[in-house]
Amino acid sequence: MMNPLLDFSGLPRFADIRIEHITPALKQLLADGRNTIDRIRDDDAMPTWQNFVQPITDANERLSRAWGQVSHLNAVANTPALRETYNANLPLITQYYAELAQDPALFEKFKQLRNSQEFEGLNQARKKIIENDLRDFRLGGAELPPEKKKRFLQIQEELSALGSRFNDNLLDSTNNFVLHIQNADELSGIPDDAVQAAREIAEKDNAPGWKFTLHAPSYMPIMQYADHRALRETMYRAYSTRASEIRSPAPQTGNAVDLDNTPLIAKMLELRKEEAQLLGFDCYAEVSLATKMASTPKQVLDFLGELAAKAKPYAERDLKELRQFAAEKMGLENVESWDLAYVSEKLRLDRYAFSEQEVKQYFPETSVLPGMFRVVENLYGITIARAEAADIQLWHTDVKLFNITGIQGNLIGRFYLDLYARPGKRGGGWMDDAISRRRIGGSGIQGEESIQVPVAYLNCNFSAPVHLDGQARPALFTHDDVITLFHEFGHGLHHLLTQVEDLGVSGIHGVEWDAVELPSQFMENFCWEWEVLRDMTRHVDSLPYSGGNQSIPRDLFEKMLAAKNFQSGLQMLRQIEFALFDMHLHADFSPGEGKTAQQLLDEIREQVAVIIPPEFNRFPNSFSHIFGGGYAAGYYSYKWAEVLSADAYSLFEESPAGVVVNPEAGARFWNEILAVGGSRAALESFIAFRGREPKIDALLRHHGMAPA
Repeated sequence: MMNPLLDFSGLPRFADIRIEHITPALKQLLADGRNTIDRIRDDDAMPTWQNFVQPITDANERLSRAWGQVSHLNAVANTPALRETYNANLPLITQYYAELAQDPALFEKFKQLRNSQEFEGLNQARKKIIENDLRDFRLGGAELPPEKKKRFLQIQEELSALGSRFNDNLLDSTNNFVLHIQNADELSGIPDDAVQAAREIAEKDNAPGWKFTLHAPSYMPIMQYADHRALRETMYRAYSTRASEIRSPAPQTGNAVDLDNTPLIAKMLELRKEEAQLLGFDCYAEVSLATKMASTPKQVLDFLGELAAKAKPYAERDLKELRQFAAEKMGLENVESWDLAYVSEKLRLDRYAFSEQEVKQYFPETSVLPGMFRVVENLYGITIARAEAADIQLWHTDVKLFNITGIQGNLIGRFYLDLYARPGKRGGGWMDDAISRRRIGGSGIQGEESIQVPVAYLNCNFSAPVHLDGQARPALFTHDDVITLFHEFGHGLHHLLTQVEDLGVSGIHGVEWDAVELPSQFMENFCWEWEVLRDMTRHVDSLPYSGGNQSIPRDLFEKMLAAKNFQSGLQMLRQIEFALFDMHLHADFSPGEGKTAQQLLDEIREQVAVIIPPEFNRFPNSFSHIFGGGYAAGYYSYKWAEVLSADAYSLFEESPAGVVVNPEAGARFWNEILAVGGSRAALESFIAFRGREPKIDALLRHHGMAPA
């Protein structure tokens, strides 16, 4: 039987994939890739798109798709055996791509193609791919002398391994903590569904009482609602010290493995700085910004400084109100970090006369998903339906697959939806590509041309459905969960609705990193529109099977809207704090010279923050965006892209009919932003859509910070 990781005829065969398939498949694909490169390198013919770029693209796509399935399973269904195999193959994958980026013969051929007559006749997408490849060769060390190339390659492999270990440590540290409660009095204030979920976890372990974990659906309700202050403190201490020296090894499980990420952080910073200097840059931030819209670290720091100056007065006001309320209404003179979410929820309830738990009852999954789908169907004239074919293979019983079709019934794209938190699945929400749109076939043995349909993974970590009073209830989402879902779906649409037919700039490929959040943050705005929420909400106790159909009351929505910018100053300043930490860490911080990353963060907090966490807080040790993901010297992208997304959405707000789900504006957004992918500069795409360069005004207005 064919190795399922070598079958590229359709969707991934998750049910067929076994650990023993991984290494043989990757070995064959790496060998195939190297054979292709050798053949192309030795070809004396003038390089063209068809005889040079296309064969490399084909070979690397097969490797990327197989490795992508392994990486995805490692993120959503992590086991010790899978992790071991993943980590064993990761250096081989890293080495292959690093060698490719340093190959002088390939670099020379790309330069020949760039300067050839054929280049002038290529379409915009292919020209952009060649320009990007030339840039990436330089950033990959292709111009370095042999001895420095060798060191550069070693750095890439070591950074890759360290990033993987960082994520493993964080996942293990999160999974290792379980709090067993047997006294029901300690559960006061915690919502029923969260208590029931904790009971079900205990039952699975054949234990009495309730078990709570550091996974978001278990952790957040305690921090926000638990009346028992000592319980909140216990959970906060465990959460804020994950993967640090304070909680490594894990005493409760007897796990003797060192899960401390502190030395990994120091080593990664040291290696990134060495990599930058090898390439002739002053700092790693300059390397990172070479592929982004922003041009220099100073430009980013100035942008963040301007935002911080505007946000800090609002944050100071938010904190003053919080402390005053805690003292006067709750008798709490000293508000600690483990009190913030709890007091904030009480203040919200006092000021706006509603709680998030009340709102949550109107957002069952069975209403939210169809409602979100209706928004994009009406915006873009597409149809979304669950795929029910018997041969579809999934990695978990909770996962669903959906099809997106066009007006003519043509299949545009497909996406997997994995919504719930569980052990073995990394935290947070994210989108990843499984298959990318491209034109395939044509001349030669491949036969007729066709368009490869793109496929995406959409992953969240929401609370799963529970049984209450003996009855199954659909999963209930907080409004923040709904915003997260819209955000990740925006990423998915960016990947799935592209019209580009060349892989290197199709969908999210080739899009500047600080613009890639534009479509995702753009989608969040619809979560605050009455015309959207009216049609996507149903009270969980009045769903059709209960004999009713009650959507969220208008007065409750108006309260939510009034509270939209509740503590927006604190929230924005927190994001700016993280972005400043990231940029300074990679721009002007000197690792190994007596100061730690934690100490740098402490200094930045003293300058910018209004809330200073306790001394034991080890936030850097769980900052997977920059140490275990792709956001190093790029975390500012969230705020940078939010300027673009808020300004883009303002066109929908200006709709003459006063209807934001506007098909005309939607078609324009699809054509000028989503469809073009990375085939042109993000700023050009924005200007083509908006008719001008972006302005910060809409962002400040959306956060309640616009001048009166």
